[in-house]
Amino acid sequence: MATPRALQQSLPLKMASAGFLIFWCLLAAFPIFWIAVMSFKTPVDAFAANPLSVIFGPETRARGSGLSILDIVFGLTVLIVAGRMAFRRLPGWVARFTPPHLLVLGWLIGALAFAIVFLVVFFGILPPVMGVLNAILGPLGNPVIGLTTEHYVAVWGENAFYRNFLNSLMVTAGVVTVSLTVGTLAGYGLARSGAGIAFWILIIALIFRALPHSVLVAGYLPVFINSAEILRPILGENAPTLYGQPLAVIAVLVSINQPFTIWMLRSFFQNIPTDLDEAARVDGCTHFQAFRWVIMPVMWPGVITTGLFSFLLAYNDFLVTSLLLDAQNQTMVPAIASYFNRETTTTDQVEAVAAAVSITAPLFLLVMVFQRQIVSGLTAGAVKG
Repeated sequence: MATPRALQQSLPLKMASAGFLIFWCLLAAFPIFWIAVMSFKTPVDAFAANPLSVIFGPETRARGSGLSILDIVFGLTVLIVAGRMAFRRLPGWVARFTPPHLLVLGWLIGALAFAIVFLVVFFGILPPVMGVLNAILGPLGNPVIGLTTEHYVAVWGENAFYRNFLNSLMVTAGVVTVSLTVGTLAGYGLARSGAGIAFWILIIALIFRALPHSVLVAGYLPVFINSAEILRPILGENAPTLYGQPLAVIAVLVSINQPFTIWMLRSFFQNIPTDLDEAARVDGCTHFQAFRWVIMPVMWPGVITTGLFSFLLAYNDFLVTSLLLDAQNQTMVPAIASYFNRETTTTDQVEAVAAAVSITAPLFLLVMVFQRQIVSGLTAGAVKG
């Protein structure tokens, strides 16, 4: 459909808009690109004053670690193919093999299976195959860019960063599950309620969401510290303490996130015509059955979008997790901060950078897999239907 003449932009305006967008993208992507490059270099190259030394890694290449031209070509090919499959093929596979009422579970299983296959192919199969090909090519297989994965091996193996990763998954899964379960029920009830109290409940929730996180943590902290004494009359001498446990973090993050979840899901439910509820009720459904079998299948884009925001809150949290969790149960973000102390070496700093790059991979995967649902959900929440 052609753009009306009155709405067409002039050439200078198009160039200015495109230039600003390109500049903003480069500005936003540069830190991620730079720390990713640093994480694969020796400390001498990672903190070199010359940017070209950081990119090409002469010291790293001198140790015999690097990528040849063939490695780069094949690696980029695998990345492009994986990206195209994630954007074009994976949504179709999930829709084909997943029942409509289990769509979210199907997306989670599909994303996890896709990530596992990609990791096995890219890091398990491709390196030995490329090693054989580079050996056959002789001088043509020599490294042109220095690259080493020793920092990632140290982070995930020697420093047991996988424990922090599992703790983060536990916390985020708990926060997302509880937030969406309560948020969908409360959002639906408030969206369909004509009572004036619904408005004041939302206002109180918004005020609660605006409170600083430190205030909520300070309020919950005495309860968690004394939880063993509080629970002892109920559970006896074996009453556990909640302080230092992921359950404490889940409770606080849910209380912080729940008002936002309710507000966002309520706006999505308001965009669904009430005729669907009335039709389901006429066909003999109860209120909950109408919600479960008629409204929720229409709401999946909004639920996925809200779930992503809940995931980001829990996944990137530093204050709550650092205050309520001990060293054994720490999540990834506070664990990265522990790399920096008075005795930090350049090797520790590069390992911290490698850990920081590691935690961005799931975020890129989520956005890449759920990008259609996110765009659909944001559009549905922004337009009155």
